[in-house]
This record gives sequence, structure tokens and C-alpha cells, in this order.
Amino acid sequence: MAELAELEDPKTRQVNEKHGDDHGVNLSKLRAFAKRLKTQQELACRLWETDDTAARLLAILICRPKAFERDELDAMLRESRKPKVHDWLVNYVVKKNPHSEDLRLTWSADPDPVVASAGWALTTERVAKNPEGLDLAGLLDVIEAEMKDAPERLQWAMNHCLAQIGIEHAEHRTRAIEIGERLEVLKDYPTSPGCTSPFAPIWIAEMVRRQDDKPVA
Repeated sequence: MAELAELEDPKTRQVNEKHGDDHGVNLSKLRAFAKRLKTQQELACRLWETDDTAARLLAILICRPKAFERDELDAMLRESRKPKVHDWLVNYVVKKNPHSEDLRLTWSADPDPVVASAGWALTTERVAKNPEGLDLAGLLDVIEAEMKDAPERLQWAMNHCLAQIGIEHAEHRTRAIEIGERLEVLKDYPTSPGCTSPFAPIWIAEMVRRQDDKPVA
């Protein structure tokens, strides 16, 4: 904890706080710290219990994802109100855990929009990597009906799923683009030069173009 405190930078904290995160640790330095510590499950659990954002991010980097029980991960996700902790927990831990599918179904149906956004993030992963058994048309129905008025973090997660369906599944692409164009979610989101807009129709078109431009192996 003392070493983490030494990594604190006021300017970094100022930037992070604009995104809802309450820590000032440069993430490259945090990753280097984690690399030095290597995997330590017991230490990771103790760091998580501090409720300190930087400590929890470090815990995620040094934990053993498959070691957590389902209910442990459910409790950890519900405690993770800071966006970066929430995002890393889902992407670096839950996705690698054998209980991820059970949690995906549970979280997707949760009334808490932050919890539900984790369910949608796991659904997006399946859309891209393991779509068998998913009702893609049904997902588009839900997105069409609910995304426009969803709270911000849930809306982002649903929008990502919409784009991923359009990118990965040509048979649903036209409908995904039409839904995006009609709902106009994130249409005016400021995008830095060289970055792809999160507006689903633009996102889909750009990623499909890149796929088409790839040389055939």
C-alpha cells in the first residue's frame, strides 16, 4: 500500500476523476508493479478488501482468475462501482472464470444497470467468440427497445453488443446498422483523430472494412 501511494500522481488523478475513477496511479507503472509481484492470490484478496481503487486494480492483475467461486465474483462485481475496477474485473477475471456464463445470465437480468452492463459485456464477448446458442435476433430486439433510454454505462455496453453483432454476423448487419441509425445513440460522441467513432453504424462499417482489407493467409 505504501508503494502504491508513492505511485500516486495528482495530474493522473485529475484526469481519472473526470471518468469517475478515484485513483492517481499511472496504469503502465501499475502493470510493471504487478509484473514484479507475479501471481499471488492471497495478497490479491487482501488488497481487494482494502476497498482502495488502486489496490483493487493491482489485485485484479495479480490474482488467479479461476480460483474465485461464483458467489465471490458476484459480490466483487456488485462492490465495483468505479468504472476501471468494474471493467478490469469483468475483462481480466470473470471472462477467464468457469462461472462466467452463469454470471452472464444472472447479471444481464439484474435491475441494477451497472450490474446489467457487466452481463452485456460478457454477452458481447460471446457474440464475438462463442455465439452458438445465442439468440442474436432476440438481443437486437432488446437493444432496439431499451438502449435509447438506458443509463449511461448500460447504454455503452448494449451499444458495444449492437456493434459486435453487426461486425461479426453478416446476416444481422443490415438490421444492426438500421437500429443504430434510428436510435442515434453516441452519434455525436467526440472522437479523437485516428480513433473509430462508437456510433454503431460507423463502428460496424470501419471494422468490416478492416476485415475486408486483411490479406488472405
